[in-house]
Amino acid sequence: MADQRFPIGKFQPPAEYNTAARNGFIQQLDEMPSQLRAAVKGLSNEQLNEPYREGGWSLRQVVHHLADSHLNAYTRFKLAITEDEPVIKTYNEKAWAGLEDSLKADVEVSLVLIKSLHQRWVMFLKSLDDQQFLRSYIHPESGKGSVDRILALYAWHGKHHIAHITSLREQQGW
Repeated sequence: MADQRFPIGKFQPPAEYNTAARNGFIQQLDEMPSQLRAAVKGLSNEQLNEPYREGGWSLRQVVHHLADSHLNAYTRFKLAITEDEPVIKTYNEKAWAGLEDSLKADVEVSLVLIKSLHQRWVMFLKSLDDQQFLRSYIHPESGKGSVDRILALYAWHGKHHIAHITSLREQQGW
């Protein structure tokens, strides 16, 4: 693998957003919790504390980051639907990953959280109409993002971090 930071490549937005693409991304969000659970199944505490690459987060931190990130994303989606181009709050994901809960909490806590969160998120996304997917929010660092684009990004995000875990498992023969 050329770049361990991006085992599935960097995010590439689709050329076109349409119902079929949206449904695919929603399906990916729906499947992500079970894929994440499968990716960490059977790993020991020592293995969960291994970084996926030199200088990278531990597998435990990756799991907890997914919970933190997707909680923030769910809130941002709801803001985009209920407000007119809200400016969203950013957070320092590296600092969050360095907090005690991210370093030591059992991954089961975040696995359960992610499963419940994604159930709500998918239900919410399936309730949106075509016009709502065109709504957007403003990210202070990256600018305006439509619900369509951000849906694609978070579908990629889950796969991206699961690949960090599965790539290390393959490399280590776990």
